[in-house]
Amino acid sequence: MEKKEAILFQKYEVGRLLGQGNFAKVYYARHIVSGKSVAMKIVDKDKVLRVGMIKQIKREISVMRLVQHPNIVQLYEVMASRTKIYFAMEYVKGGELFNKISEGGKLKEDEARKYFQQLISAIDFCHSRGVYHRDLKPENLLLDENGNLKISDFGLSALQETRRQDGLLHTTCGTPAYVAPEVINKQGYDGAKTDIWSCGVVLYVLLAGFLPFHDTNIMDLYRKVSKGDFKFPNWFPPEVRKLLCKILDPNPYSRITVAKLMDNPWFLKGFKDVVGSKDVEVPPTTPRDVSIVFNDIDFEGTSSSPTKVDESSDDSTPMKPTYLNAFDIISLSSGFDLSGLFEKDHNKHQPEARFTTCQPPSTIVSIFEDLAHVNNKFKIHKKDGIMKLESNKEGRKGLLKIDAEIFQVAPMLHVLEVKKSSGDTFEYNEFCDRDLRPALRDIVWSWQESNAPYITQQQPQLPSEQVV
Repeated sequence: MEKKEAILFQKYEVGRLLGQGNFAKVYYARHIVSGKSVAMKIVDKDKVLRVGMIKQIKREISVMRLVQHPNIVQLYEVMASRTKIYFAMEYVKGGELFNKISEGGKLKEDEARKYFQQLISAIDFCHSRGVYHRDLKPENLLLDENGNLKISDFGLSALQETRRQDGLLHTTCGTPAYVAPEVINKQGYDGAKTDIWSCGVVLYVLLAGFLPFHDTNIMDLYRKVSKGDFKFPNWFPPEVRKLLCKILDPNPYSRITVAKLMDNPWFLKGFKDVVGSKDVEVPPTTPRDVSIVFNDIDFEGTSSSPTKVDESSDDSTPMKPTYLNAFDIISLSSGFDLSGLFEKDHNKHQPEARFTTCQPPSTIVSIFEDLAHVNNKFKIHKKDGIMKLESNKEGRKGLLKIDAEIFQVAPMLHVLEVKKSSGDTFEYNEFCDRDLRPALRDIVWSWQESNAPYITQQQPQLPSEQVV
């Protein structure tokens, strides 16, 4: 990168790429005046508009302005050009807590307790500001150079004022293995109680090295979560077992609160509470109003207010999934085992292929749009949950045409069915191997041979369960 291209807004010198996802890239950067290191997250405006993520971006900005705490990744500044949105964020270079567990296995009790204390302290602060994270898991917990925990990724968070008249939240979101039963069961839920449940799953993972709720069949996983059906390894101390039984209580009304949890003797051992907001070092730049980021965008149905965020689904794209009822599922999968929805043979091509994902339809649509636009190979048409790809050049048997249909099986589970409608089978198979599979690898829930699909799409698996 040339020197001139590396300077943003005459404020930040941008360096190496730290990572990237479907909608953003993150670079190491340095604030020129203060010399402070930051992580610069760069989001493409057109892509955000195309997949209907305006509300999610605005919500994340609004929330991160409210939660300045030593154990939360800080948002320093939000800037925008005509085509990009830039997030200058705290640079946390210790990596994900997930990697520490997946590489080293379970943690010692004192170390696990320290991380859990920092997590609860930060979540307690969030709740005091009316913020609920809703996607707490080791992949979203970072470690700084001093080994302190930092909560990241508030993209699925909710604000207190987004509750409905019943005082509850209703959007189904999160990661299945970490989400509370009342969310899975599509009940209204208390954001504070669901965050506590997720923290309990995190504590279990820290001490065990694997998940308390594990099943390759998504329906069986949901049943275990709903019943609170898990077992303790024999090395768990009695005090931890008692505490986890109170946290992983499937009844949200009797589940322990944050206040009572923070009075628990096991939790209090060596606990040093920290103060939010005042103790956070912030560079001489501060976040600007959310509306400034979007003031040159003309879109319908979104407010410029930084706090009144719509709690409805983030997916505002015209693509809506087809809903599968029980008879549809049975016809695709014998014995009601969802493994039948996966492709049977990874190496043997069929006229149609299926895979499952936890990602919303908007993410799937975006990937297919990118595939269509690469080298201008395909035209893409979208309607009623179906994407139709048509090649721009004739092949051996005319134009290759591919249909991709999105189905919703469960609140957090979608199935994509891809099949050739016309054209040459060899060209279709080549497209699947060369283009489709690599493009989808980051969002696939599981192929048939995966052992623990629900951990994450992007990260390696935790060790297998070894309950005694």
